[in-house]
Amino acid sequence: MQARAALLPAIALVAACGPMSVERAEDACFERARLAAHPRGLVATGTGTGGAKSKLELAVSSDWLQGKDPAALYNTCVYQKSGRMPRRPLYDRPDWKG
Repeated sequence: MQARAALLPAIALVAACGPMSVERAEDACFERARLAAHPRGLVATGTGTGGAKSKLELAVSSDWLQGKDPAALYNTCVYQKSGRMPRRPLYDRPDWKG
């Protein structure tokens, strides 16, 4: 009986590693494709009672450094995660600003 109880978490873990829906895969892969198009960043400055403040954030992906095509990266990522090709190409998505 204890052996069966020990197997339940392992079975649940393996089931969680299965393919996800194509919709979820598209959402998960969209950010990776967006970062492959070009680096993203934020620069902020301001003053307040505590004095001057500044902030700098920069996101650079290895995909961008390697010059990978965001659309090809998106297609491959969605296929790997869901086992299906995206429902629409990356460049046809209304939220793509590449």
